[in-house]
Order: sequence, then structure tokens, then C-alpha cells
Amino acid sequence: MNITTETRDRYIIVNVNEEKLNSVAAPNLKTILVGAHGDGYSNIIVNMENVIFADSSGLSALLIGNRLCKNISGSFIIAAPQKSVYKLIEISQLDSILKVVGSLQEAIDLVIIEEVERDIQGEE
Repeated sequence: MNITTETRDRYIIVNVNEEKLNSVAAPNLKTILVGAHGDGYSNIIVNMENVIFADSSGLSALLIGNRLCKNISGSFIIAAPQKSVYKLIEISQLDSILKVVGSLQEAIDLVIIEEVERDIQGEE
């Protein structure tokens, strides 16, 4: 499975370099998300720009990542999904649960904004 990661100071980017996020690729994504959480990353960006198809197992892996980040007051953001993948997220009514943005840069900006907000709230 072709899933790579890029670590940054305050977040990790998980690049799904697969056309299909299905029952074959989803377990690998889940393992990477759980590993990133275990390594102390509370902010995870999943770059989905190359994914043209996802099924329920792919959505399940994304929901696991979202839950892991939420449980430690972090951010889980899906970046740049193709229209077909975003449509599945909408049809599944997960667009109200998952944060989805149009580009990787938007996801990075959102993580930084949310981190600053958490820092400010922690100081109050």
C-alpha cells in the first residue's frame, strides 16, 4: 500500500497515494493513524488528493483517526478529496463529523489556527 507520512512540528501529514481507499488499503491507513497517535501526534492531516474511490472500510479508517485526535483535543482534517469521495462523505452524513477542506494548504492553515486557539484557551 502506498501511504506515506510527512512529520512536522505540530502535525503529521498522511498522504494516501492510492486511487482506492477500500478494504485493501484501509487497514494500512488505520495502522498509520494509530501509529501517529501513539507517537504523540494530536493533529493529523490526511491528504486524499489521489483517492478517487472510497468505501465503508475507508470511511471507517478515517473515523478512527478522527476519534483518536478528538479524544486528545487535537485536529483531524481530510484535505483535497476528489468530488466522488467527498460525495460519499456527504451521503454518509459524515461531513458534519469530519473536517474536510479543499487543499493541503488549507488543512495546514486550519491545524495551525486550531493550535493557536487551543494555546490561547489554555492560557485563560
